[in-house]
Amino acid sequence: MSELTRVHLVRHGEVENPGKILYGRLPGYGLSALGRRMADVVAEWMQGRDVTVLVSSPLERAQQTAEPIAAVTGLHVTLDKRAVEAENHFEGLSFGVGDGSLRHPQHWRYMVNPFRPSWGEAYVDVAARMKSAVDAARSRAEGHEAVIVSHQLPIWITRRSLEGRRLWHDPRKRQCTLASVTSFAYDGEVLTSVSYAEPARALLPNASAVSGA
Repeated sequence: MSELTRVHLVRHGEVENPGKILYGRLPGYGLSALGRRMADVVAEWMQGRDVTVLVSSPLERAQQTAEPIAAVTGLHVTLDKRAVEAENHFEGLSFGVGDGSLRHPQHWRYMVNPFRPSWGEAYVDVAARMKSAVDAARSRAEGHEAVIVSHQLPIWITRRSLEGRRLWHDPRKRQCTLASVTSFAYDGEVLTSVSYAEPARALLPNASAVSGA
């Protein structure tokens, strides 16, 4: 008999980023006060669920988002570098056409191929490492639920890959807001459904979150 298992991919909460740069994998970018409230709300959403595995990207903002989930589930947080943010040439820089890095010709060569993309880690590589992390968590949590705290692009690419859609996409149309939960249900090893929730929707800032994920 196969067993139903769920894997939830949680995007971290809002990050303290007064310089409005694309922080990527840089250290020192933790949650803002609002981001911590978002993490608490996600933890409340998880409370009472049958979560037996809790995994986080090693980046500070992801670990801080996982902390309240650990508190309500009583679980230890396992760090998994496969859930880390994607590499990006523009890490540490402001990103824009009129007032950011794109006004400088030395960066233009990194924009020639949006299908890969040429400015960072290939989408196929992000999908492969994230699928490996999801499979590992699913196996550990068989018959129960697992949580992986990660970042917007890796979560969205994972969803597109598992749904059989092309990986190239318009970043402005990602369905993966701050502190959102993208959930995959499995019957044994077979994916049966994908769902999406925004527990912290009421706390989302009016402006779209930029400069990182």
